[in-house]
Amino acid sequence: MTNSASSPFPLGATLNEQGCNFAIYAPDSEDIRLALFDAHGQHVTYQLDQEYAGIKHTFIEGITSGQRYGYIALIKGQEHYIADPYAKALDNSLHYKPPFNARKSFQLAKCLVTEGRFDWQDVQSPNRAKDEMVLFETHVKGISKLNPEVDSESQGRYLGLISPAMLNFYQQQNINTIQLLPVAACMHEPHLLNMDKVNYWGYNPYLFMVPDPRYASHDAVIELKTTIRELHRHGIEVILDVVFNHTAEAGPDGPVFNLKALDKKYYLKHGQHFANYTGCGNTVDLSYQPALNLVMDSLRYWVTEYHIDGFRFDLAATLGREGEQFNPNSGFFKAVAQDPVLQKIKLIAEPWDIGPNGYQVGNFPFGWSECNDRLRDTARSFWRGDQGYLTELATRIMGSRDLYSAAHWPYRLTVNYITYHDGFCLQDLVSYKSKHNEANGEQNRDGHGDNRSANYGVEGESSDAIIVAKRDKQKRNFMTTLLFSFGIPHILMADVLSHSQKGNNNAYCQDGPISWIDWQLDEGKQEFRTWLSDMIAARQRYMLPFIRAFSGESRNSNRVYWRKIDGNPLSHEDWNKVTAVGLHMGIGENGDQLFYAINQTDAPARFTLPNKTGQKWQMICNTSSNEMYQAIERQQVLLDATSMAIFACPASHTNESKQ
Repeated sequence: MTNSASSPFPLGATLNEQGCNFAIYAPDSEDIRLALFDAHGQHVTYQLDQEYAGIKHTFIEGITSGQRYGYIALIKGQEHYIADPYAKALDNSLHYKPPFNARKSFQLAKCLVTEGRFDWQDVQSPNRAKDEMVLFETHVKGISKLNPEVDSESQGRYLGLISPAMLNFYQQQNINTIQLLPVAACMHEPHLLNMDKVNYWGYNPYLFMVPDPRYASHDAVIELKTTIRELHRHGIEVILDVVFNHTAEAGPDGPVFNLKALDKKYYLKHGQHFANYTGCGNTVDLSYQPALNLVMDSLRYWVTEYHIDGFRFDLAATLGREGEQFNPNSGFFKAVAQDPVLQKIKLIAEPWDIGPNGYQVGNFPFGWSECNDRLRDTARSFWRGDQGYLTELATRIMGSRDLYSAAHWPYRLTVNYITYHDGFCLQDLVSYKSKHNEANGEQNRDGHGDNRSANYGVEGESSDAIIVAKRDKQKRNFMTTLLFSFGIPHILMADVLSHSQKGNNNAYCQDGPISWIDWQLDEGKQEFRTWLSDMIAARQRYMLPFIRAFSGESRNSNRVYWRKIDGNPLSHEDWNKVTAVGLHMGIGENGDQLFYAINQTDAPARFTLPNKTGQKWQMICNTSSNEMYQAIERQQVLLDATSMAIFACPASHTNESKQ
C-alpha cells in the first residue's frame, strides 16, 4: 500500500514508525519503479508516484529495517536493476560473471533499508591535533588475515582490526591514526572478473555510502561502526581513503549500475565521449549540483553515522575540476569549507590526476593537507646514492616550504611518505631494482616504472649477511628521514613488519599472500619493528615540539644552521660540492636543539657537533644500527657510510642561554 505523504528529501530509503520513504534523483529515467525483493530474489514493484525537481519518491507502509530493495528502469527496452546511489547497505558482496547485461543486473547484491541506530557508548573521537598524527595506512583484510593471534572468524574482517591481538599491536607500535584503504562497496572491473581476480584495494566504487560486505561476518554497518568505536576507545583515529573521482560504471562500454541510467550529466563528457581524467573510464563532474550533492551527502554520512575522523581523497585534483581546468576555488572546495560537519575533520588530498594540468601539488585550499611525492622521490634518490639531491632533500626535510608556507602550519602541513599502497613497499624498495608484476596478468606492463629502488646485489630475497645489513640500514635511513622531517608522516602498516610483495608494485588485484601481511618475523624483522616503534615515540617527543615552534607566528623565531662536517657553516658553493652535511636547529633563542648528521658518501664521515654553548648531546638514533639513545661525551662523532644520526640537546643541557 502506498501513501501520498512521501517526501523528496532526504534521498535514499528513510524509515519511520509507519514505513519507509524512498526517494531517488532520476530526471533521465521516466519509467523507473521501486522494487522490493524477498530473500529468494523475487520482487514486487511500486510506482514512484510523486516527483519534485527530478526526484521521484513514494512512501511504503510496513517496511522495516533489513528490507531488500532497488529500482528497475527500462534500458534499451529491457528491464534493468538499478542500485540506489544513496543506499546505506548491501545484502551481499558484489560480483558477476562478464559480460554484464540487463538479466545479470538482477543477480547483483540488493540494497538494504537500514535504521542507523547504534550504541556508541559515549565513546568520543580522540580529536587529535593534526601535527600529532602519524598515519598508518592499511587494508582491512590484509592486516589481520594471516595474523595467527586473531581468531579465524575475525581474520581479514572489520572486527579483526579490533581483536585483542591487533589492539595490542597498535599500542606496541605507538600507532595513533589508521588510514584505511577504501571500504565503500567496490565492484571489480570486467578484466579482473575474467581472470578470477578482484579489485583488492577497493578503488572502483559501486556505492559511496555502503561499507563493503566482503569484510563483514554478518552486518557490515554494525561491524564497521563497532570497529571505529573501539579504535576511538583506544585513542586511535580513523581516516578513510575515499574515491569520488570516478565510479565502477567506467566508460561508454562499461556496465550500467545506477548513475548512467539516472542522469546523463553525472559524468564529465566531451560531446558524446566520457572524459577519462582518472584512468578508469569516467570522471564524476562535481561542478554539476546533483553530483556535488551526492559526494557531500556521502562525506557527511561517514562523519555523522560512522564518526570518521577524516578522509584521504583519491585523485583529488579531479574533485576540483570545472570542465578541463582545476580550480582551487571550485564549488566542491567551497562546499567543504562552509560545511559545519566537515570543517572539523582532517582533509588529505592526493593532489593529482591524469587530466590536463593534473599535477596540483601545493595548490589545494587552506585547511587541506597534501600527499607530497617530492619527499618520496628525493629521499629515494638521495639514499640510493644519486648525486645532485642534497639541496632538494634539505628543502623536503624542512617541510617543503616552497610548496607549503610555514605561516599556514599546522593547517597546511605536508603529508610526507616514502611508500604508499601503490608502489614498492619498504622491504621491496631495498630488495628489487625493477618491478615484478607478472602475477597481475598484464605482462608486467602495469605499475609505476620510476621506483628509484635498488637491490644491493641480488634481485629479491637474499641470505647474504652483507646485503641484508645494507638493506636494513637503508630502511632505517628512509624511516629516520621521514619521521624527522617537518610534516605528517605516512607509513605503510606492512612496512612495520617488513612485509614483501615479491617485487609487485601494483598489487591492486592481489587478494592473497602477496598483499596479506606476513606476521612470521625473523630476528631482523622483529628488531626493525621494535626500532620503528621507538623512533615513532622519539618523533613525538623530540620532533613535535620543533614542528609546533616552526609553525605559524613563531616560525621565524628559531635557529636553523646547515653545517659542513667540521662544524663550519655551509656556503652557497658548498651545496654543490658536499655529500655529507649537518643540520642544526634550535627553538627560540635558547630552547631545545636538534642536530642531524647526514652522510650520503660511501665512506665514514667525522662530524663535529655544535659546542658553542657547551651542549651535552644525546644520540637519539644512528641508522648504522638498531641501537637508540646514547649519551655523547665527545665533540666529534664518526658516522658510517650511507647513514644518518639524530642528536638532541634539551635547553637545560647548555652552559649559556644564548648562542
